[in-house]
Amino acid sequence: MFSFFSRSKGAGQLWFETDIHCHVIPGVDDGCPDADASLEVISRMHDLGLRRIIASPHVTEVTFENDRSTLEPAYRTLLDKMKAEGGLDDMEVFYSSENRIDGLFTDNFDKGSLITVPVNDDKYVLIENAFVQEPWDLDNTIFQLKVRGFSPILVHPERFIYYHERPERLAQLHANVPFQINVLSLAGYYGKQIRKFAESLIDKGFVDYLGTDIHNVRHTESIAEYLKSSQSARDARALSGILNDRVFGKR
Repeated sequence: MFSFFSRSKGAGQLWFETDIHCHVIPGVDDGCPDADASLEVISRMHDLGLRRIIASPHVTEVTFENDRSTLEPAYRTLLDKMKAEGGLDDMEVFYSSENRIDGLFTDNFDKGSLITVPVNDDKYVLIENAFVQEPWDLDNTIFQLKVRGFSPILVHPERFIYYHERPERLAQLHANVPFQINVLSLAGYYGKQIRKFAESLIDKGFVDYLGTDIHNVRHTESIAEYLKSSQSARDARALSGILNDRVFGKR
């Protein structure tokens, strides 16, 4: 049976314990380059109050054509490193994938090889647009995923600049797919424009999940600074209903 987390969050900590979007599997994408770097980042994420990490390595054609054959050995290396070093016994690490909607995504979907979030039976899958323009068949892709029993989550729509002048399009999308925005966006890491747009999504009630999107120590430091601010306290109140722990937290 699910039980809500009762641990009181300290100052400077995130208000949720389950991160569904980060890049800490060593050596598989533009995140942590090796297990030592992964361990340092995960330790800092632990300091931020996280207790369950569902890493989401990039799966994109040409640049990061990951599949289980590349991710599983790297994941096992990370677990071995964590066990050998100790000190993170209350931190769980799993992996899924961050899937760019492109030709590789289509191939993986057709083959039934999409890597979903592994902590429940509902086949949650993170999908990502290209940064230049929306995929021409995004609505159909979401529909087809649902028909096949997947539960798609659209990651960081606030970072897609082409939506900033099309709020009606985001309203249309959110009616069909939940959104996950980045804590780094709220922290202003990508600039004021993206932070402001992320805040507008909060105001509209369009934020269902949060992800850190942490790739490196610098990202953890940015979030740590944000958590000292009054803005983070306001965001925590506004986002008290996010689904991270409710859907993917420890049972």
